Amino acid sequence: MAFLDEITIEAAAGKGGDGVVQWRREKFIAKGGPNGGDGGRGGHVYIRAVRSFRVLDQYRSKKEFLAEDGKPGGSRSFTGADGDRLTIDFPVGSLVTNVTTGATYDLNKEGLEFKILTGGNGGFGNEHFKSSTNQAPDKATKGWPGDRAELHIVISLIADVGLIGFPNAGKSSLLNIITNAQAKVGDYPFTTLDPNLGDLYGYIIADIPGLIEGASEGKGLGHKFLRHISKTKVLVHLVSFEQANMMKSYETIRSELEKFDGKLDEKEEIILLTKTDTVSEEVVEATIKKFKKLGKPVFAVTLFDDSSIKVFSDELVRFLKKDNETEQ
Repeated sequence: MAFLDEITIEAAAGKGGDGVVQWRREKFIAKGGPNGGDGGRGGHVYIRAVRSFRVLDQYRSKKEFLAEDGKPGGSRSFTGADGDRLTIDFPVGSLVTNVTTGATYDLNKEGLEFKILTGGNGGFGNEHFKSSTNQAPDKATKGWPGDRAELHIVISLIADVGLIGFPNAGKSSLLNIITNAQAKVGDYPFTTLDPNLGDLYGYIIADIPGLIEGASEGKGLGHKFLRHISKTKVLVHLVSFEQANMMKSYETIRSELEKFDGKLDEKEEIILLTKTDTVSEEVVEATIKKFKKLGKPVFAVTLFDDSSIKVFSDELVRFLKKDNETEQ
């Protein structure tokens, strides 16, 4: 699934409930005495950062989001119930702008939330207007409208994992297997022209378009994919056994990352050697030993072997959980 870059929606907090005119039914009290209650407050609107890109699905067709209105007041001075709050979820990394006021909200951490629209106050019941000079007010007010705004959302998705590597290293195939993302796969360069996303037990994995030498200078897909890599927490670097010189291929990609942004070279990285079915077991073992000298986690898989993929995906989830616990 390719994700939305930006969207615009309408949101409104709830209207306050109306106040009511009601009377006691007691002897010797004029008109029974006023006891109409106030209306409840309208529901507020919140936005919240969540660890899921799938919440974007609702914004493809739904463009208006409304919090619940407050309930009218009741007899016996009962205040109406407040309207329920509305929480609108966006993926971590989204920047939300209230076009009406210009206020901006950066959802840069999972669970972070902001109240962006305030529900309207409830109207007053007739008991509110009782005074020494007006013992039987026959008056109530309507509830006040809640805030309403147009919201512009720029979604700079912060993926947990970015799959990188030369074209045809197996990134899209791996994403499809471990997340059922249904990314396009083909035996030719640049099958992936935009990042595809998958969900692995709540962790967002991005299949980044293939890299080539000179990408930092704009060759191939150039800055298009490098911009997305900068938003990921962990890199999984796929190196195919089909490459004539696997270590050189690895170093070429690392060089492009460093040229584009020195900080990319500091990101945590897992090395995944792919297409082991194209070589002998001896070659696989020797290559693993060679890459382990880099001091990084190294795994080897064939995309046609569910067991090797499962071992890798389980280790990846453990790695991510440990990384999140360290951050907290």
